[in-house]
Amino acid sequence: MENPEFELDVVAIVNDTVGTMMTCAYEEPTCEVGLIAGDSAGYRGSDVCQYGVGGIWRQWLSDDIRTTYDQAVDENSLNEGKQRYEKMCSGMYLGEIVRQILIDLTKRGFLFRGQISETLKTRGIFETKFLSQIESDRLALLQVRAILQQLGLDSTCDDSIIVKEVCGTVSRRAAQLCGAGMAAVVDKIRENRRLDHLDVTVGVDGTLYKLHPHFSRIFQQTVKELAPKCDVNFLLSEDGSGKGAALITAVGCRQRELDAQQH
Repeated sequence: MENPEFELDVVAIVNDTVGTMMTCAYEEPTCEVGLIAGDSAGYRGSDVCQYGVGGIWRQWLSDDIRTTYDQAVDENSLNEGKQRYEKMCSGMYLGEIVRQILIDLTKRGFLFRGQISETLKTRGIFETKFLSQIESDRLALLQVRAILQQLGLDSTCDDSIIVKEVCGTVSRRAAQLCGAGMAAVVDKIRENRRLDHLDVTVGVDGTLYKLHPHFSRIFQQTVKELAPKCDVNFLLSEDGSGKGAALITAVGCRQRELDAQQH
């Protein structure tokens, strides 16, 4: 399809998940699933396409596991009521979940001497990268306190302990939710193929998976526990999704040339 306004020749439209899958599949043919950790998953193969990651997760994602903090994040988002699963486990939202919890604990008098600072009132101030820094095993409490002070949060050592526990809890839940979704996907593939055991490779990308000190380990352990009949190999995409998109485009161009020759 040509776009006359920009003189573009659109060969293929590929999102980052599918691009990641194809990047990894180029190196490892057993790669059939692509995952942007804490966000979305894509697949190749008709036996799972009809289920879609959103469809599978919506079947079990209920209000029973959503907290008041999740609801607050959703209500203050630009797309309220949509992508609720993503808002519980995506790196884009984890920092905001932590901020909502810290506000609540401060109101209850457990943090920051019960005083909610202007900094804590600011949406987006607690970026997800701070979770990764605070949860580092190499970081002493004084260093955690220094990070909080950089954010304008005057904290004590006790505050630092609580904040670190909050960050760990939010990140652990995100990794487990993401792992539960992936377990549902690979086990559905196994069921549809009527296999007693499935060996499959999942191509993974995403800064949360790459940079968080514990996310990948908890995520993989969750998949192993919830999908015991699936042996899942996680392959980190070193080249991101761009290489996969280029490969798909190349195949599309080649196929178009072949179709033109036949006609």
